[in-house]
Amino acid sequence: MKKAVAAKPVKKAVAAEPVTKAAAAKPAKSVTKAAAAKPAKSVKKAAAKPESRTALVRRARRINRELAEVYPYAHPELDFENPFQLLVATVLSAQTTDLRVNQTTPALFAKYPTPEDLAAANPEDVEELIRPTGFFRAKTKSIMGLAVALRDEFGGEVPGRLEDLVKLPGVGRKTAFVVMGNAFGRPGITVDTHFGRLVRRWKWTEETDPDKVEKAVGELFPKSDWTMLSHRVIFHGRRICHARKPACGACPIAPLCPAYGEGETDPEKAKKLLKYEKGGFPGQRLKPPQSYLDAGGVPAPPLGAPAPPATGE
Repeated sequence: MKKAVAAKPVKKAVAAEPVTKAAAAKPAKSVTKAAAAKPAKSVKKAAAKPESRTALVRRARRINRELAEVYPYAHPELDFENPFQLLVATVLSAQTTDLRVNQTTPALFAKYPTPEDLAAANPEDVEELIRPTGFFRAKTKSIMGLAVALRDEFGGEVPGRLEDLVKLPGVGRKTAFVVMGNAFGRPGITVDTHFGRLVRRWKWTEETDPDKVEKAVGELFPKSDWTMLSHRVIFHGRRICHARKPACGACPIAPLCPAYGEGETDPEKAKKLLKYEKGGFPGQRLKPPQSYLDAGGVPAPPLGAPAPPATGE
C-alpha cells in the first residue's frame, strides 16, 4: 500500500512533465503557424486579383472616356485630302514616322495626283521622291502596284470595303482600317505598335498578333467607338505612354493603369518626357485639323525646314 501510494505521485510527476511540455509547445506551435501564415496571407492580398469580364469592360471604357477628355482633337496624323492620298501615305508610313511621310508626300502627290498618274510613273522617279521614308524600293513597288490595281480593277477609285482593300499590294488590315475609318467613316480598329503596346499594358488583352488584338479589343467596345478609340490610344502612346520610358507621373489615366510605375513617376521629371503638343513641340502634320491648332498644337515644318522651338504646355 505504501509503495502504491508512493508510486502515485511519481506517476503524476512523470505524466505531468510531458503535459507541461505539450502545453508549452502548443502556443509556440500555433504562434509559428500564425507567423508563417501571415506573410502568405499578405502575398495573397498583394497578388493581383483576377479581373472579371464586366470589370474589364468598365475599366476599358472609362479609360476611353478619360482619353477623350485629354485628346478631344485626336485625329489621323497623316496629311491627306482624299482616300487615294491617305491610302498611299499609310503604306509609306511603315517603318518610319508620320512626320517623315507628311514631309515627303507633298512632292509625290503634286507630281502624281491620281492612281492613273502613279501607275504610269517611272519607278526610279518615284523611288527618288519617297527615299526619305526608307525601304523606298519595296514601297515604290507597293504604291505603284496598288495604283495599277485601282486603275484596272476599281476605275481609279479607292474601294471602301475591307475585302477589296486588303487585296491591294502592300495593304493589310491595319492600313485598310485607317482608310475605312478616316476616308469613309466606317468603324475600324488600327493596331499599330503604339496601340498594341498600350492595350497590353492596360491588360485589355495579352495577345501580340495584331489581328487577335483587334478582335479582343473590339469586343470591349461598341463599333461606333472603334475609329476614335484608335486615334486616342495612338495619341497617348506617342505623347505620354512611350515604349522605353513612359511618363507615368504625368499620365491622366494612371489610377486606371495596371502598369503604373514602369516609367518615371516623379511629376516634374515625367513632364519633361512629354512629346508633341503635350511638351510644347510641333506635331506630325504639316496641315493639322483646326481643332488641333485650337488646342495649342503646332504644325510640323516642311522637309528641310528647322523645327520651331518648344513653347511649353
